[in-house]
Parts: sequence; structure tokens; C-alpha cells
Amino acid sequence: MRRGSRWRFGGQVLVNPVSGERFVFHTTAAESYGKLLEFDLVVEPHGRVPGGHVHPGQQESFEVREGVMRFRKGLRTVTASPGDLVVVEPGTYHRFANAGDEPAIVRVRVTPALRMEDLFETVAALAAEGRTLPSGMPRPLDLALFMREFEQEVTAPVAPALARTVMAPLAAIGERRGLAARYRRSRPLPAGPLSVRPVPTRPGEGRASATRPSPARPAPSRPR
Repeated sequence: MRRGSRWRFGGQVLVNPVSGERFVFHTTAAESYGKLLEFDLVVEPHGRVPGGHVHPGQQESFEVREGVMRFRKGLRTVTASPGDLVVVEPGTYHRFANAGDEPAIVRVRVTPALRMEDLFETVAALAAEGRTLPSGMPRPLDLALFMREFEQEVTAPVAPALARTVMAPLAAIGERRGLAARYRRSRPLPAGPLSVRPVPTRPGEGRASATRPSPARPAPSRPR
């Protein structure tokens, strides 16, 4: 379990106010002993992932439940509708966005989970604090610290070793300015007893994180 991490059980909700993404967790890293992170991603019209990226050691699958999504996977562009499944293998560049005029709901599975919950929470917190660009990407000093902290979960899409070298001086400046305090609060700790609670049946239900700005709830997912 991670110090300060709130993502202990399914049903919790996290919202990124800049990217238009809402995360409704179903299976957390704690519940699966690190094997799986599963959540519904609710993307508002014109919402998108803040930036293209690579997961060096994780597979990520996207099953569209409602709406229309557009994915960039390597050199391919894929438009996915309800029932479609897009699988992104480790080391593959990808990004995605809502391609329709209605909220899209996507069931996402990440294996292994690693610290993806903390990654999502960090990006949402930076967005809520006004520390991101209009695209949703963290500002340079925060980005350098973010990429250093989550290097196992995400890397730059091109020349990651060079990107780390370029980012190192910016991370040092961020440290001196006190921007790294949030990461010291989320260092991994040994796993402890887990209390599992029921998972809501519809996206939008469950307890929201403190970063949630109380957006309108999307229409419930249709039964499959």
C-alpha cells in the first residue's frame, strides 16, 4: 500500500478538470495485489488524454462501452465504437480522444497495475491547482518531476533516455522550489490488510476524490 494513496477499493472516482476525463475505479492495485488496474474512463465531448505517451512495461486495453473514441496507436489511427476493443502492447506509442458529441465510456484494463492510480491522481491534482498547460500536460518543472517519479509507468514517445537527461536539471530546480513534496508523500510502503468494499454498478457512482470539481454525471451505461 502507498502512503497517502486513497485508491484502496473499487468505486472511488477521480476527475481531471482540464482533460475532461473521469476515472471510476473497479479493481485497484491493492485489491489485485498489483496484477490489474480496471476502471471506467468517462471522457466528455472533446475530452482527450493530456499527451501521447508510452507504457514501457504495461499492456493497456480499451473496451468502448458508449460513444465514439479515436485512438492513435503507433502509426495507426483507430476509430472505436461500442463493443470495439483496442489493445496497446507495452512500448507502443498511443493517445486517444472522444471523437463524438456525447460522453464516451471506456472500460480500461492495465496489467500490471504498478502505480497508475497515483499517476492519474497526480495529473488531476496538478490540473486542479492550475499547474498544467491548456492541453492538460504538466508545466515544465512539474513535468520533469512527474516523469522522474513515474518512469516505470510512462516514458517519452521518442528517445526516452535523452528526454531523461534533458529533464534532470529541470527536476533539480523543481526540487529546490519545493514542488516534489507530493511525491515524497506517495512512496511505496509494504502492503497491509485490505478492506474491500462493494463496486458501484454504473459509471459516475462511488466516492469522489478531493480533486473532483463536481461535474455533471453522464448518462448511465447501457446493459451489455
